[in-house]
Amino acid sequence: MSATVDQALGPRVKALRDGMSLSLRDLAERSGVSAPMLSQVERGETSPTLQVAGRIAAGLDLRLSQLLRLDEDGAVTVVRASERRKGPARRGRGGHFYEILTPPLPGQRAELSRHVLKSGAKTGGPGDPPMHEPGSRETALVESGEVVLACDGRRVELRAGDCVTFDADLPHRFENPGDDDAVLLAVVSAGLRRS
Repeated sequence: MSATVDQALGPRVKALRDGMSLSLRDLAERSGVSAPMLSQVERGETSPTLQVAGRIAAGLDLRLSQLLRLDEDGAVTVVRASERRKGPARRGRGGHFYEILTPPLPGQRAELSRHVLKSGAKTGGPGDPPMHEPGSRETALVESGEVVLACDGRRVELRAGDCVTFDADLPHRFENPGDDDAVLLAVVSAGLRRS
């Protein structure tokens, strides 16, 4: 591995482990790499072989290329307004338009999207993204207008400035009961893939 990758690997392993609320012992059990070796890697005292790095990556639910960030262009990625990925136009009822604001990076654990709902429009129809993987959570912030979240048999009214978090793997949709467009930002975090 290159010196640049070596220097960044230890802090990255520690940050990922902490982000998953794993102790060194937990990661050791998940990866098959001893806790003392993991500690040395995190402190930058040793450089793991590719085989050991691969086992650490697997213990963190990542591919080796994701752990080493070989398939990224760096630590910062910008998506310009003109580069947003637009969702397909809806047929039939229509009135729901969305853009995905985050880059399509491998291993990304969250996705930010911006949704515009015309008066009377709903999400969750043909052309909309499918339900999310088990364990996914969604947080939505109403930027303007008003929406109703229908989730798991419950209806929650939301106005501009309101924020809601819910289990995104349950059947759900947003509806615009108002006369004006409603705009909301939604963050979907990936399901927990822990064994």
